[in-house]
Amino acid sequence: MQKAPSAIRVGALALNSTPLDWEGNFERLARGIEEAKSRGIALLCSPELGLTGDGCEDLFLSPFVVEGAEAWLQALLPLTRGIAVLVGMPVRHAGLVFDGALLLCDGRVLGCVAKRILAGDGVHYEPRWFRPWPVGQCDRIRLLGEELPFGDLCFEIGGVLVGVEICEEAWAARRIGASLALDGVDVILNPSASHFAFGKSAIRRRLIAEGSRAFGVAYVYANLLGNEAGRLIYDGHLLIGVPSESPEEPALIEGRRFSFRDYLLLERRVRIDEIRAKRSGWIAWTPRLPRDRTRFVCCDFNWPLAEKRSPRGELPDWESVPHLKHEEFARAVALGLFDYLRKSRAQGFVVSLSGGADSAAIACLVHWMVWAGCEELGMSGFRAKLGHVRGIEACQDQRALVGRLLTTIYQPTANSSAITRKAARAIAEATGATHHEIDVEPMVQAYVQAIEKAIGRKLSWELDDLALQNIQARARSPSAWLLANIEGKLLLATSNRSEAAVGYATMDGDTSGGLSPIAGIDKNYLRSFLRWLEREAPPPFRIPALALVNAQAPTAELRPPQSHQTDEAELMPYDVLDRIERLAVRDRHSPKEVLEILIEERPMDPPQLLGEWIERFFTLFARNQWKRERYAPSFHLDDESLDPKSFFRMPILSCAFVREIEEMWRLVKTRET
Repeated sequence: MQKAPSAIRVGALALNSTPLDWEGNFERLARGIEEAKSRGIALLCSPELGLTGDGCEDLFLSPFVVEGAEAWLQALLPLTRGIAVLVGMPVRHAGLVFDGALLLCDGRVLGCVAKRILAGDGVHYEPRWFRPWPVGQCDRIRLLGEELPFGDLCFEIGGVLVGVEICEEAWAARRIGASLALDGVDVILNPSASHFAFGKSAIRRRLIAEGSRAFGVAYVYANLLGNEAGRLIYDGHLLIGVPSESPEEPALIEGRRFSFRDYLLLERRVRIDEIRAKRSGWIAWTPRLPRDRTRFVCCDFNWPLAEKRSPRGELPDWESVPHLKHEEFARAVALGLFDYLRKSRAQGFVVSLSGGADSAAIACLVHWMVWAGCEELGMSGFRAKLGHVRGIEACQDQRALVGRLLTTIYQPTANSSAITRKAARAIAEATGATHHEIDVEPMVQAYVQAIEKAIGRKLSWELDDLALQNIQARARSPSAWLLANIEGKLLLATSNRSEAAVGYATMDGDTSGGLSPIAGIDKNYLRSFLRWLEREAPPPFRIPALALVNAQAPTAELRPPQSHQTDEAELMPYDVLDRIERLAVRDRHSPKEVLEILIEERPMDPPQLLGEWIERFFTLFARNQWKRERYAPSFHLDDESLDPKSFFRMPILSCAFVREIEEMWRLVKTRET
């Protein structure tokens, strides 16, 4: 066994990959490896499935995808001279497909670790495509024309022992890392494809810090970056932990998140001798003896000198602000929009700006995308990454860029107010959007008169309330689509998750669009975000003009003004709707159980009123599943999504909780007496 060096330099690489973008994924990975070598990094971890992209879904089962990955892996080998790199790709073995992490070193493949614990909850469907590899088992696989070790492997590279814990394997109750610790590894590499969700970064920090401390290893975590395949956003979180607490050697360093770059790199020097010395003094640490040498793949390697440099992360100031969730929301959606724009090759976005909260939020998030992108990449770098957009090279500042990329349209009917018209204009002016106003009342009347002639009677608000509301919303859709088609832009739907939950949205009206950027976020949160964006967000992202939007009670403005229509009067307070949704969907409670919880939480509201709200929610939730099935793709922003294509599934037709609601009303009667 070769004597281990006293110290090595390790690195974590975040990649902005795209499914089946063979040349692009390879080029970004290659540039990351070359930069790592230039920095003196000798052991590099790249993300899970980074060579193919994580979001290939059923295409993982296509033989040509596995074969394509193998071909590009071959092209990658020459770049690994003088460095060891962990690369993720699907592999086929014994007629089955596995999620593989291959360790390349000095121009050859040492072996492939197959993922042992698959993610099958929430947005994850890995068991549909991959098979879990049995823990502790090894085999041989034919790859690149030779027989290579395959399965649950460890590596001994130039005397340094390296283990691999792939994404979900660190989140499981029985972590793979615990077994690797018994094998006595010095470094654990974690290639991940861990989607963004609010608060998830704090959990990752705990997993890596605690894994490093408890296992007595250096822990290197690499994640994907950007909007990879349409719905999921990856924050590019990079972390490197060591079992240390000294000021000179912080236990954890991490990189910046939500970058607009093609890749990110984080590095630190790891003292192998100190790690081993610390471990040997732990009474609680007893390695597995005798060591199972059949699971270790060994090779000689000349480790480059790891120069001593102070370990430093790249954590920006916004990560420690009081309103972290607002920052995460804005930065996640901004990055999602940016990647969707450049990967779809669209010319920009069109938003039907109503003067209300939802459409205003989307316009402001496009504004954030431009300013944040230019802040990181510079004006020329931002323009270069959107080089497919016609005329973008002529834009000399951020305002001009927003004007080129964002078109807004206000479309009043007879029931629209001067307040919303003023608010829409103000938001367009504040963000720099190119703004239009088109009166759609003539179109509405043309539809109404045509139907009246066909059915032989006049439509009235007494008999045809819902139909008369919906035709106004739908009359706005053709103009928005026409404008988007003329300009080659992507129409953004403006409906939110609270509306999706109860179907309080007009199909082919406010749901019209190719992408629903806020369909994964609830209205109650969105209103708090807009107040923060108006008053407290850092310049240049702050939009004081939002005061005109925030002062209004949310309303569809589809009934005559004298009806004083508001969303919450027709539904329930948005904070109540949001709470019921979480209890029903996230926590899987019945109507009766939801009532019991709300009675405790809201003693000021009578049980009868709570029962009415709960019945309304469950009835509308069941009745409107068909609408959620038709929504445009939405960004996954938390783990309470209603997207039936990627998160929460339920039947389109059901009995709509009839018996469960009856049980709830029996409880209401009991409480009232």
